[in-house]
Amino acid sequence: MPSKNALKTYIENGFYHVYNRGVEKRNIFLDEQDYKVFLSYLKIYLTSKDDSVIGIKKRTDLSDDQKNEKISKLMGLKNYFKRIELLCYVLMPNHFHLEIRQKNKNDMEDFMRSLITKYSKYFNKRYDRVGPLFQGRYKAVLITNEKYLLHLGRYIHLNPQEIIANNQSLSSYPWSSYPAYVNNMYVSWLNKNYFLSDFEKNNGFSFNSYKGFVEGYREETFEEIKAYKKLFLD
Repeated sequence: MPSKNALKTYIENGFYHVYNRGVEKRNIFLDEQDYKVFLSYLKIYLTSKDDSVIGIKKRTDLSDDQKNEKISKLMGLKNYFKRIELLCYVLMPNHFHLEIRQKNKNDMEDFMRSLITKYSKYFNKRYDRVGPLFQGRYKAVLITNEKYLLHLGRYIHLNPQEIIANNQSLSSYPWSSYPAYVNNMYVSWLNKNYFLSDFEKNNGFSFNSYKGFVEGYREETFEEIKAYKKLFLD
């Protein structure tokens, strides 16, 4: 029997909750470099190649030969600019969540295969290991309700609350899109409009900011949030 959410519904312009975790629940991010590498792959895949080339050429820490080598590697990679929109994400020690929108029917499948394969190769080479890193293929849930789209983003952004220190704020967790939302940070490969526009047009919530909604919404308890996580990752 296929695992939960392994059978996917692919539609044009569909919104999806995409997630996966390490095989045998092992950690897939062991230090800061691992998190940064995964995010760098998201940036490369979701940024136009022209803009990426300009960024490489502007770097002052690289020689001309190093720049040319990076550009050559970049041109050999697939690219999903304007094919995949990333609404939010969180990277946790042994799993990740993405909320995305695909343009064409098979964009998400192609994107996730590229992302997971590239990160797995990096991880196995760095830690001198072989075999699968992730617990099977990625899982994906089609989102058909606009309110659920927003609440799912809240759930994703609340993921780190059980591992951050008591004296830290949720927006201090660096491996999430949440700081970009609440600190008004511009991230070219992150589309915040789907969430923030709800508060600009007064969608019926009694909150005047996205931060107030994420951290102040009390209809669900912390235990219920953990139950959601169990639903997705067990």
